[in-house]
Amino acid sequence: MPRVVDLSTPISSDHFRWPVQRELRRTHEKDGVQVTWLGTVVHGFTHIDAPRHFEPEGATSDQLDLDTVVGDAAIIDVRHVGANAPITLEDVRTAGAHVRDGDIVLMRAGWDEIESIDTPAFWARAPWVTRDAAEWLLGKKIRAIGFDFPQDHCIRNFLTGAPHGTYEEHVTHHVLLRRGVILMEYLCNLTALRGDRTYLVALPIKLPYADGAPARIIALEG
Repeated sequence: MPRVVDLSTPISSDHFRWPVQRELRRTHEKDGVQVTWLGTVVHGFTHIDAPRHFEPEGATSDQLDLDTVVGDAAIIDVRHVGANAPITLEDVRTAGAHVRDGDIVLMRAGWDEIESIDTPAFWARAPWVTRDAAEWLLGKKIRAIGFDFPQDHCIRNFLTGAPHGTYEEHVTHHVLLRRGVILMEYLCNLTALRGDRTYLVALPIKLPYADGAPARIIALEG
């Protein structure tokens, strides 16, 4: 049997950034069954970005070919970069020498072990991917890429009140997503993966017409 590694961040009802409406609509005591109602943004917690997020005519969540987000994955370990620093072309080219054309990529900063996603520091102190690094990944013809940190520098501006950044400043979205490379955001537990390759299963909720969707993402090892 393969070893199953859960890479998904739980949906928290009291997260400071992403408001979540969660309540019991039915209870065992009153109705004999329990029924929970949930409402949340599709770009919070562990989720998949569909191209429609940045391209008006891009594919929506329910239109994604699941072969894009299920299969062999290469792990690019960038933990050496550290806090509040760019992940450069040289970083990904060196740490990703084993990436094959057509791979899924998991970029591991181990950031969830340094800052909690429940705090502003998770965004304010995170490393980020440079345009040259993103273009190198695009050149490898990768199908999808996941991150355990907020991968574009301007994402932190949503918390600081600074301008949110231009279309182009959302580097991974501009270079990769709008060209069909699916983004998997706010992963966790990537440090539990033992090698530099794994088998990934990333299944978004089949949400029609949406620009993203919550996902349960796991790695299968062995």
